[in-house]
Amino acid sequence: QVQLVESGGGLVQTGGSLRLSCATFGRTVSTYIMGWFRQAPGKERAFVAAVAYSGDTMYTESVKGRFTISRDNANNTVYLQMNSLKPEDTAVYYCGVTTGRLSMATRMPRTYSFWGPGTQVTVSS
Repeated sequence: QVQLVESGGGLVQTGGSLRLSCATFGRTVSTYIMGWFRQAPGKERAFVAAVAYSGDTMYTESVKGRFTISRDNANNTVYLQMNSLKPEDTAVYYCGVTTGRLSMATRMPRTYSFWGPGTQVTVSS
């Protein structure tokens, strides 16, 4: 009932920046947790960041200080500003939504009920 579409991915050089967006369609998801995950070839989908309706955020250690997640509740859209990009950030980035509150479960893909198709981020070295 909720559809998500990511955009903003692309090819950048090491140290560059990208801003990802995730637009939602369907029922209102303003009160949901919205999260970003990424998956590189040969690896499992990994948590990147999440933001609650209140604006409270959670990040994985490797992106702290470089990435910023935010949301526009009026438009049911979540953003991921990525700065100081590294080749290790190369992956398909997915957004997802879930209910509840921020917790350790927020870092687990199985917690999320809906996902977008993903957007490719490639950082050249």
